[in-house]
Amino acid sequence: MGYANGIAVDAGRIVFIAGQVAGTRSSASTPPTSRRSSTRRCKTSVAVLAAAGGKPQHICRMTAYCCDKPAYLAARRELGAIWRRHMGTHYPAMSMIFVSDLLDSPGKIELEATAVLPVCA
Repeated sequence: MGYANGIAVDAGRIVFIAGQVAGTRSSASTPPTSRRSSTRRCKTSVAVLAAAGGKPQHICRMTAYCCDKPAYLAARRELGAIWRRHMGTHYPAMSMIFVSDLLDSPGKIELEATAVLPVCA
């Protein structure tokens, strides 16, 4: 289904990725579950991780906060394809939490993640 119930990692450097919201003032007309906003959210999360020297497979936990459950459910297949394009077939332990609003309006989905990068010898 695109997530793991749990994941074990070896000790390493921990990277915390703060909430990544695709919706910005300049993209207010972009639907929150659109291909464009979802691609931006995934790309930004991967870019933050890459800046720390990590790769998508180093993500061990991800939480998504969503303000529009019906739109999310309707877009699940498309969102899954976007996930696989940017994250591959790596599925960390994930939670989806439906909330009434996000601080960064008009964003409707926010991602946060924890990654563990291997310690290089």
